[in-house]
Amino acid sequence: MTTTTSTTTEPARTPDGTPLLEASGVIMRFGGLTAVRDVSLTVNSGEIVGLIGPNGAGKTTFFNCLTGLYIPTEGSVTYKGTVLPPKPHLVTKAGVARTFQNIRLFANMTVLENVLVGRHTRTREGLISALIRGPGYHRAEARSRERAMELLEFTGLAAKADHLARNLPYGEQRKLEIARALASEPGLLLLDEPTAGMNPQETRATEELVFAIRDQGIAVLVIEHDMRFIFNLCDRVAVLVQGEKLVEGTSEVVQNDERVVAAYLGEPFEPEAAPATAGSGPAAEPAPEAAEESAEESAEEAAAEPAGEPAEEGAAEPAAETVAEPEEGRDPEPAAESHPEPTPADPDPEAGPGTQEQENDR
Repeated sequence: MTTTTSTTTEPARTPDGTPLLEASGVIMRFGGLTAVRDVSLTVNSGEIVGLIGPNGAGKTTFFNCLTGLYIPTEGSVTYKGTVLPPKPHLVTKAGVARTFQNIRLFANMTVLENVLVGRHTRTREGLISALIRGPGYHRAEARSRERAMELLEFTGLAAKADHLARNLPYGEQRKLEIARALASEPGLLLLDEPTAGMNPQETRATEELVFAIRDQGIAVLVIEHDMRFIFNLCDRVAVLVQGEKLVEGTSEVVQNDERVVAAYLGEPFEPEAAPATAGSGPAAEPAPEAAEESAEESAEEAAAEPAGEPAEEGAAEPAAETVAEPEEGRDPEPAAESHPEPTPADPDPEAGPGTQEQENDR
């Protein structure tokens, strides 16, 4: 059974004392595979919480359960004390926004238009208003553009508002995803590996951006494999291993937990103990037993050897008799010579014609 360690100070909560986000006993199964196993986690207002673990630990699957992309097999997810609906757009409307591990921008839209897409849950204008394009529509459009430009200024992308999203460098595309998520005015922002593929300078800029988001009163839950980034950024860190929460606590607690080190680097190698000697005290007690076993094995081998030799001799004697006994009515033939004698039919090449005739008369 997995034990959980938690040694943290109690952060600020919502005015009624409940956590901003609370996941209780979340289990996610795919057929016979349990990807998330009984995970509970809370995020409080104005807090940055990290979620780490080896590849395949279930971190992104847990994120998908929180944001409505997956419906948990068991357990519940609440935001400000209200159970979140199992629809991504309704979760966003409730106040929970997210980015994705793989960048998901509208590549052929401008930077400004991408951010405006994130405003759709905060505008009241519908299809009829968009078709008529009355004064109310224009006012809502102006407010959305103003807010989008503020977010681009906040993320450092205002100068590229008219650029296509696909033309931005990788690091700026990540920033644009965060700006689009912030456009929905969330109370909680979920970031899935925001620094993946970034160089140290871009990683540092992202760290400063996340701190600035927290300063605006937005709580952050972040998945990341960059341990330096996580431990410098987060108030609390939870570790997932094989779908289970292994440990939760401050950065110091997590870094010093041997189970976390083993989860990332494997179990430490423990060499086998040296064989005990007869004079080494209590540790040498197994030596007489080993000597007795060796003596018994030697005795069994010695007893087996004589029993095997007669059997071999007995098996060889009939074969010798078969070779030595001649057949009845025939004299034993001498051993064949290495060079057979020439047969009468073979004439001697050196003998003359007379010699051959004499041999024929005989």
